[in-house]
Amino acid sequence: MPFPDNTPDINELINLPVGEIALLPVDLLAVLQREIDAAAKQMKAVTTRFNTALEVRFATRAAKERSALGKDTGTVRFDEGEFTIVADLPKRVDWDQNRLAAMVERIRAAGDDPAEYVEISFKVPERNYVAWPDAIRQGFEPARTVRTGTLKVMLEPNEVRR
Repeated sequence: MPFPDNTPDINELINLPVGEIALLPVDLLAVLQREIDAAAKQMKAVTTRFNTALEVRFATRAAKERSALGKDTGTVRFDEGEFTIVADLPKRVDWDQNRLAAMVERIRAAGDDPAEYVEISFKVPERNYVAWPDAIRQGFEPARTVRTGTLKVMLEPNEVRR
């Protein structure tokens, strides 16, 4: 059956071979891409709402269980009917970079190796790198590796020209 009579919907795409999807007309691919984007946004909103409902229902109990174990963060398990609820409250730690740098200098000044206490990494923002003079860039070149990310293709209709 020719397009558009055999137009797959987004629920059928999961079972279609990638090669068949790739051969669909571009206008159909554009329609499917918009439908997928809309479905993804809807799923994200539903997931957020559902997770908030789970928090409303189980956060207080999880906090009590965590408190009983003397924990502020981490995973607790408790039963609710026929289910075991696993509630994880991850620990997120942020370090003040300026204060850490000062501590590293104090450790170094005391004759100790800061690497025994902290992980030190160096980064060069790409925007800065491309703005440097060639002589400086050449010195940094051996330390630089460029990798590509994942290709993202967007299908946008052309503007109607008159």
